[in-house]
Amino acid sequence: MTHDLIIRNVRVVRPGTDDTPLADIAVDDGRITEVGPDLGTDAGEVHDGRGQLAFPGVVDAHQHWGIYNPLSDDTATESRACAQGGVTTSLTYMRTGQYYLNKGGAYADFFPEVLAAAEGRSHVDYGFHLAPMQAAHIDEIPMLVDEHGVTSFKIFMFYGSHGLHGRSNSQNDFLMIPEGERYDIAHFEFVMRGIQRVREQRPDIADRISLSLHCETAEIMTAYTKIVEQEGRLTGLEAYSASRPPHSEGLAVTIASYLAHETGLPTINLLHLSSAKALDAAMLMAGTFPHVDFRREVTVGHLLADVHTADGVGGKVNPPLRPREDVEALWRHVLAGDVSWVVSDHACCKEATKFGDDHEDVFAAKSGFGGAEYLLPGLVGEGLKRGLALPRIAELTSTNPARRFGLGTKGDIAPGFDADVALIDPDTSWTVDPADSESTQEYTPFRGLEIGSTVTRTFLRGRTVYADGAVVGEPAGRYLRRPTAM
Repeated sequence: MTHDLIIRNVRVVRPGTDDTPLADIAVDDGRITEVGPDLGTDAGEVHDGRGQLAFPGVVDAHQHWGIYNPLSDDTATESRACAQGGVTTSLTYMRTGQYYLNKGGAYADFFPEVLAAAEGRSHVDYGFHLAPMQAAHIDEIPMLVDEHGVTSFKIFMFYGSHGLHGRSNSQNDFLMIPEGERYDIAHFEFVMRGIQRVREQRPDIADRISLSLHCETAEIMTAYTKIVEQEGRLTGLEAYSASRPPHSEGLAVTIASYLAHETGLPTINLLHLSSAKALDAAMLMAGTFPHVDFRREVTVGHLLADVHTADGVGGKVNPPLRPREDVEALWRHVLAGDVSWVVSDHACCKEATKFGDDHEDVFAAKSGFGGAEYLLPGLVGEGLKRGLALPRIAELTSTNPARRFGLGTKGDIAPGFDADVALIDPDTSWTVDPADSESTQEYTPFRGLEIGSTVTRTFLRGRTVYADGAVVGEPAGRYLRRPTAM
């Protein structure tokens, strides 16, 4: 039998297993058709993996294409950074209001523009999460599910009365919502009720329709930002962390969880939890409301960097990078199995946009930075040092988000799945230099960090998209209407 591709001599990393057997992977028509030893060389293309690790392609469930640069540009360039890091599927957040497309209005008009801007430009497969920012958007949720295959939605809990970058501003102007409406806890409740109504109308896909929440409390952050700035005792990332304190996260997690209980919405994703207090609150809520199927997300940035090791104000992000004790607490939860998936929260913000006139003023800087290219190699390198099992890394980076977000053909190396594969050399380390990144971001808070493993090749549906340190070929990524099925 002749195959399109055989990836030979690799240690296959699969979820739910205890080992990484040496095997070959056969691919036909973009799907895996066979996995096993000694499949031969009868194929149109044969690649020798030289005993390296073969991971399911990363499903990076938290990115922000188009937030600071035109969406069409970010789709082209930041998808290259994805391929570089073994990411084969990007799920990116999108909303109306300032930033992104910089317009308000109905998603019926807005989302086709999003799709058109991204079409034909991505080097990896991609999908979108959408945020219902105004009351009329809640009524559009069934249309977004049925017509566009958008099955995941988001609430930014602090947006109603706190600025995106740290200082309060005119939120209705920022959010571009109608006069007289508020983006507040009541709106969050009604969003939850709207999503739950759709779940009840579509029981066949209900478990793959979910709501994600950025959990920070605006009032706490506004008060503490004023205190930190007036005191002037702290600077840089340490000041920004203190201005958005961990108990702000914990309180928001608690509010979100009770609202999920109140509205009967069981599919809740708690995003980028950054601190011990946030994870403690999330675990407490899971015990309090066992009928809510909580998923808990952590970013690779919060696992690899802290307020002192990150390279300056470029490490500003929401929620903030934290002190080392919070980093260690996150790792304890990862190792205990409390974290559902790890993401990059990739948001390319070029130097001219990122920094204010004073490059050392953290409150004048924009929030967010890239990192998809460091997600898998960073987690493998640091995870192996800490005793994190390889199959568990596959679950955290691919399997778990694929299942939650309705990507039935992603997340495993087994017959029937898309041939999305990332080859990793776990024995070759390297030092981060932003000049080596495929992203157009000129800096990185990871500058100088030693990454303990290396992505050597990335396959998207059996096609090489990254090899020998370079992105290969023209963009072949597809928009994923969810839920997808085998």
